[in-house]
Amino acid sequence: MARKKFVNALFIGRFQPLHDGHMEVIRDAAGSSDKLTIIIAGPGKPDARNPFSFSERKRMIKLALSSAKIKNYVVRELRDVNADKRWSAAIARLGRFDIAYSRNPWTSRCLKAAGIPVAKHKFYARYKNCGRAIRERIMHRKSWSTLVPPAVYKYVQKINGEKRIRGSLPEK
Repeated sequence: MARKKFVNALFIGRFQPLHDGHMEVIRDAAGSSDKLTIIIAGPGKPDARNPFSFSERKRMIKLALSSAKIKNYVVRELRDVNADKRWSAAIARLGRFDIAYSRNPWTSRCLKAAGIPVAKHKFYARYKNCGRAIRERIMHRKSWSTLVPPAVYKYVQKINGEKRIRGSLPEK
C-alpha cells in the first residue's frame, strides 16, 4: 500500500449541519493523509446561527463518516475565543499538522500563525452546500435532504433539529 501524501491533516468547520460539501473535503483530506483531525469550531451553546451543540455535531460527523467508511480520523472541539492569537495558540496545542484545509480567510490566517501550512480545498457547489442556506431551507420548509448525508438528515429529524431551527429567529 502506498504511503499517503501527509501524515497528519486538519479540517476545521462549524458543521451547522455537516453537509455534502464538508463530506467532499473530508473525503479528499482523509484520502491524502494517514490521520485527519476534524475540529468542530464555534460557540458551545446553541443559538439561531449555531443550532446544534458540539455533541450533536460530533454525532453527525461520526454517523456520516461511518456510512462513508472513513476511519482514519479523530474529532476534536474548539470553542471560539474571538482573539486571533489565543485561537492560534489553542490550535497549536492540539498537535503537529502537516497540512490544514481551509478557504476561510480568518481561519487560514490563524492556522498559518500556528505554524500550520494551509491548502485551499475545492468548493463543492458552494452556494448549495452551505450551512446557512440549508438552515434557511429548513426554516422555510423547503427540501434539504439531498444536501446532507442521509445519516445526518435522519439524525437532525430524530433530535427535532428542524423544529428547533424553525423556532429560531431569522438569520441575517
